[in-house]
Amino acid sequence: MALSAGEVSVPIEIIDKKTYLNVDEVRKDFPLLQQTVYGKPLIYLDNAATTQKPDVVIRAIDKYYRQENANIHRGVYFLSEHATDMYENSRKIVKNFLNAASRKEIVFVRGATEGINLVANSFGKPNMTEGDEIIISHMEHHSNIVPWQLLCQETGAKLRVIPINDRGELIAEEFSKLLSNKTKLVSIVYISNSLGTINAVEKIIELSHALNIPVLIDGAQAVQHLKVDVQSLDCDFFVFSGHKIFGPTGIGVLYAKESILENMPPYQGGGDMIRSVKLEKTIFEDIPHKFEAGTPNIAGVVGLGMALNYMMGFKIEDIIDHENRLLEYATNVLSAIDGLRIIGNAKNKAGVISFLIEGIHPHDIGTIVDREGIAIRTGHHCTQPVMARFNVPATCRASFALYNKKEDFDSLAEALKKVKKVFS
Repeated sequence: MALSAGEVSVPIEIIDKKTYLNVDEVRKDFPLLQQTVYGKPLIYLDNAATTQKPDVVIRAIDKYYRQENANIHRGVYFLSEHATDMYENSRKIVKNFLNAASRKEIVFVRGATEGINLVANSFGKPNMTEGDEIIISHMEHHSNIVPWQLLCQETGAKLRVIPINDRGELIAEEFSKLLSNKTKLVSIVYISNSLGTINAVEKIIELSHALNIPVLIDGAQAVQHLKVDVQSLDCDFFVFSGHKIFGPTGIGVLYAKESILENMPPYQGGGDMIRSVKLEKTIFEDIPHKFEAGTPNIAGVVGLGMALNYMMGFKIEDIIDHENRLLEYATNVLSAIDGLRIIGNAKNKAGVISFLIEGIHPHDIGTIVDREGIAIRTGHHCTQPVMARFNVPATCRASFALYNKKEDFDSLAEALKKVKKVFS
């Protein structure tokens, strides 16, 4: 599909007076999906790990390095000024995508992980003392556990954990019990990468703010599946990674309310985040630049901006509808396989299905399925506490995006039946 760098392909079709994504047309935007693996058409079902990139993103990055490459915020020559404009325009795109109040609230980082670490260091350290508490949940990704553990070790604060039930849902009443005047931060995942659970973050924020407790939302698995409006959510921090939403790796976003960012010290020191440096004293730049030390991932920021433009070319309601229908279909198809057990059956769930087949190790399943041209993830998915909660060492995980279709799960089901025959 021939597109210029600024264009977005948004193919749709009208069915039963409703607008649905025409997945076959959408797939044409993604070059990687056109290949075969072991002589079979590639079926990519590992989108919770990383999404594929549309041609407009690939070509935007290629064009940057071929025609526009220069360092930003420093040069007075054409290329530098042009690169700076593109970089800052991507910040504006992110601001609009999240509906932030100001571009000052958008900090570019390497990914959601660095965003959380930045908050732990620049907000957590100055505000935590011995006996203070940080609340997370049992379903967090390691990147929303380890930084807080490190902070607790350094400050003497304590980590409190919201338990989950057998369906993979947070136990709301237990969260209410954990909140107290000792709580200095709540950091919670929006959508679980291993269970698919969509958490009621609006209620979590409301209850926390009633006690003046700030809230960080890990949106790495949410931005590609749901409409995110940080002003409506009223969250204090929000993080996501570009590669989870059709953008490049090595780039992500920390959103934080302007008033909070203003009072946070820099996370790292170096060039570009300073206004003046003397051997005796340094004066830092205004936000958000004081958090972006050194030469940034300029091409990554350009690619992220294009990825969000691509995403905004669709109606999010169409994406949600398509993925909900696909989740229902895939759940039914996989549940019909004898001996298959799905881990995570939340009432409010996104496009993630973690499963086991009785008597067969997930790694064996993944290896055999791979020979059928199907990419699924096997392992603990950087959520070892979740695996421990369900008393399993690992799961198989099929996670999908807007370019997946029902036939992908028909093929997966057939591949899993072959797995069962191998081990019968």
